[in-house]
Amino acid sequence: MTRQLQRPFLFLTTWLILAAGLCAADDQVKSSAHQEKDLLAVLRSDAPAGEKAITCKLLAIHGTSEAVADLAPLLSNPQLASWARIALEAIPGPEADEALRKATDSLDGLLLVGVINSIGVRRDAASVEALTKHLKNNDVESASAAAVALGRIGTDEAAQSLRQALQAGPVPVRSAVAEGCVLCAERRLAEGKSAEAAELYDEVRKAEVPKQRLLEATRGAILARGDEGLPLLLEQLRSEDAKFFQIALSTAREVQGGKVDQTLAEELARAQPERAALIVQAMADRPETVVLAAVLNAAEQGPKPVRLSAIDALRRVGDDSCLGSLLTIATDADAELAQAAKATLAEMPGDQVDSQIVDLLPQADGKIYPVLIGLIGQRRIEATDTLLKSLTHSNPAVRRAALAALGETVDLKGLPVLIAQVVTPKNSEDAAAAQQALKTAAVRMPDREACATALANAVQRTPSATTKASLLEILGAVGGTKALATVGAAAKTSNPELQDVSTRLLGEWMTADAAPVLLDLAKTAPGEKYQVRAMRGYIRIARQFVLPEQQRIEMCQQVLDAARPAEQKLVFDVLKRYPSVAMLKLAIRALQEPELKDDANAAVLTIAQSVASKGVDVREHLAQAGLEPVKVEIVKAEYGAGSTQKDVTAVLQKYAGNLPLIVLPSAGYNANFGDPLPDSVKQLKVQYRLNGKPGEATFAEDAAILLPAPK
Repeated sequence: MTRQLQRPFLFLTTWLILAAGLCAADDQVKSSAHQEKDLLAVLRSDAPAGEKAITCKLLAIHGTSEAVADLAPLLSNPQLASWARIALEAIPGPEADEALRKATDSLDGLLLVGVINSIGVRRDAASVEALTKHLKNNDVESASAAAVALGRIGTDEAAQSLRQALQAGPVPVRSAVAEGCVLCAERRLAEGKSAEAAELYDEVRKAEVPKQRLLEATRGAILARGDEGLPLLLEQLRSEDAKFFQIALSTAREVQGGKVDQTLAEELARAQPERAALIVQAMADRPETVVLAAVLNAAEQGPKPVRLSAIDALRRVGDDSCLGSLLTIATDADAELAQAAKATLAEMPGDQVDSQIVDLLPQADGKIYPVLIGLIGQRRIEATDTLLKSLTHSNPAVRRAALAALGETVDLKGLPVLIAQVVTPKNSEDAAAAQQALKTAAVRMPDREACATALANAVQRTPSATTKASLLEILGAVGGTKALATVGAAAKTSNPELQDVSTRLLGEWMTADAAPVLLDLAKTAPGEKYQVRAMRGYIRIARQFVLPEQQRIEMCQQVLDAARPAEQKLVFDVLKRYPSVAMLKLAIRALQEPELKDDANAAVLTIAQSVASKGVDVREHLAQAGLEPVKVEIVKAEYGAGSTQKDVTAVLQKYAGNLPLIVLPSAGYNANFGDPLPDSVKQLKVQYRLNGKPGEATFAEDAAILLPAPK
């Protein structure tokens, strides 16, 4: 097979293998052994580097020790080395380890760094001697890579090499050596060899290495010692260095057992406020063993920043024992503390908290009473009977809090309670709160139609037009079939207040089933104001909602048949937003109306432009429209990008007619003009005259060519 024929064949083979590799069923793919054979054939060929790179990636899945001999030579290839290492890192067996190890003798620079990294990934213990040699490499990057790889391998021999380098190695490499030591220590800690791990961590802590390594070693030294590491933890909590304080906080979250919680509690009491506020958050991140009394005490007294932090922490670790203190804080004169306590009370977990809130309510008074009522609503606690009693309280704030809580808690059976508060309020000053509570309850009811039925019945019962209007507002928020019918019926009454609110609600309705109701009102509503509002709402649905194409066309037709010219003009926006041949025909038909001619003409051209760009021949439709012909002269036309432009004046002149729309025989510009700059985004620039007036326009590649009227 010739080289010219071989390359396409190999390229096809590579991608066929890739496709096959994505198939899961055994009967749809070759065995891995056969795939490996085909992939190796690609590596042994003179296929382009891109194909070989994909092949290496596939060998990470299908490769075996058989592939190592073909992958190893690629480790010295700058283009393919990283791809070869992807495969060698994944192929099981000692052959891949040996290939990588051997490569360290002949490579340098970044290629050597890459191979050393791969040895670290494979944790090849047999490479410790070779890596130790590279620790002394004059190239800092290679030596640093060797140090980290030794840390990943983590054997006693690797650790010994790193320890020696930590004391006597070059300063530029010492950070990587320390990282390697930390990795070795982490491995020992994971294996339960805490004493050995602590010893390694301590060596790093005592070495002259960057602060980041000291921080890592300090964390490890604390964790390796367990409870015996608490003095070291405390030392960091008291460190003047903010970084060591932060590492202490994060490490405290990891330490097992409860003794660290007592340490944190004791330090909380003596720390400066800015640090104490952070310590209390670390305490709360240990919910199983937290010293709750210390957190609660910090919430009750002390510097304000610490109190706020502790109050917030109780959201996670507080329980019913904290309720009394938090309620007291919730009525504090300091608004920020009070609000923080209320937020914590609303979120603090536990059924016992809920039951205590209900139990406390009958005996509560003063400022705590409305706080408890508010919590019932925020926590969605079932306490309808208790809240109903609160509706007769002499304090308006209590009554309104009870209404808000009922809005958050009542079910469908309890909805009549709130409806009654709206229809026949015992205190007129509570009317707004009652309406808001009913709306809150209504919109969360799972059975929307049942809820709407209850509200609709209330609309029928109440004689007050103002109350009816309020209920209609709530029905509008609920939505659904029953709500739509009730609001639609109210719009046909003779009461101006109900007409106004109903037509407004229908005009804002969030489902398309309001369209027939609006169309009917547009024809029959008492008063032109409401007919116009209904028609505009009808047009809004046609413009904004997802509708079947035929329904949208019919709605636009209805507007053109029944609306005033002002609303008819609005429908042209719909025609232009959803261009099609059918919409084009509607716009052409509207050309016959003198008051609509200008708007219809603009719509016709815009729709024609869009439809033509999709390959539809619109010349016949435009001819039928009887549009006034214009004299179109193409002065100059260029197609291209940047400084590369092709003169296409003659082409445009050939297809220019007596309309500002120029339809080319093919949809794509390249097919008509040729491609002056492949793989680039191009534009068409046109200088022209319409009826002698000069104009210029620029069109994005493949856009329909509609020449704007010159100003």
